[in-house]
Parts: sequence; structure tokens; C-alpha cells
Amino acid sequence: MLTQWDPFSEISRLQNDFFRRNRQDAGFRPAVDIYQDDKGIHVRADVAGVSPEDIKVEVENRVLTISGERKLEKTSDEGGYHRVERQYGSFSRSFALAEDVDPESIKADYRNGVLNVLLPKSEVKARKQIAVNG
Repeated sequence: MLTQWDPFSEISRLQNDFFRRNRQDAGFRPAVDIYQDDKGIHVRADVAGVSPEDIKVEVENRVLTISGERKLEKTSDEGGYHRVERQYGSFSRSFALAEDVDPESIKADYRNGVLNVLLPKSEVKARKQIAVNG
């Protein structure tokens, strides 16, 4: 028995293959907002769907690195229709720290899918003038 070619099914299949390939190539890259107030510099990353246990916040050589992984949720294919558009996979974002950030006082918390990292500023030391002997 011959089956009739359905152009809409073929287009849907091609779109799904295209988006699946591009999503895997692009990976997951959370959006980040950075702002400053009297408490210090705030870094806010949208990491919805990532559990706090899968997030690492590290400082090395005055570079803040936020990394982790959003894992693909297992879903059922029972309905015959399955589409995944959200991005999954490992991510890493790095930011150079300003000289006045105190790396020992950095704090991070996770609430409602948003990672908040506070980079407190250290006390600004007054400029000291040095006499030149001659």
C-alpha cells in the first residue's frame, strides 16, 4: 500500500530537525544583568530550570565565573507530538572583576530561577602622596 506524501508533515519534520541541531550547537547561555548600587555590583543570571546544586560560582585571578548545567527533562512521547524549544546543556559565563571588588566577601543566592551574585566593594584607600628626597 502506498502512502500519500504529506508536505506539512515533511516541513514539520525538517523544522524540528533544524531547530534541534541549532539548539544543540548553540547550547544554553543564560542572560545576565549587571548593575551597581551602594551595596556593590550585582550580577543577576536567568537560570530557570537549573537546580542550585548544578551551579558553581568561582573567583580566580580576579575573574568571576558562573557555570552549571540545565538538564533535559524527561518527557513522554505518548501523544505522538513532541517539541522541545528550550535550550539545555552546560554553560559558563566569566566576568573580570573591578579592582575595588572584595573577592573574599562575594555572596550568591538563588531564588525563583534567578541567581543573584553580590560583589561588595572594598574600602577605597585614600591616595597617599610620597615625598621625593633629593
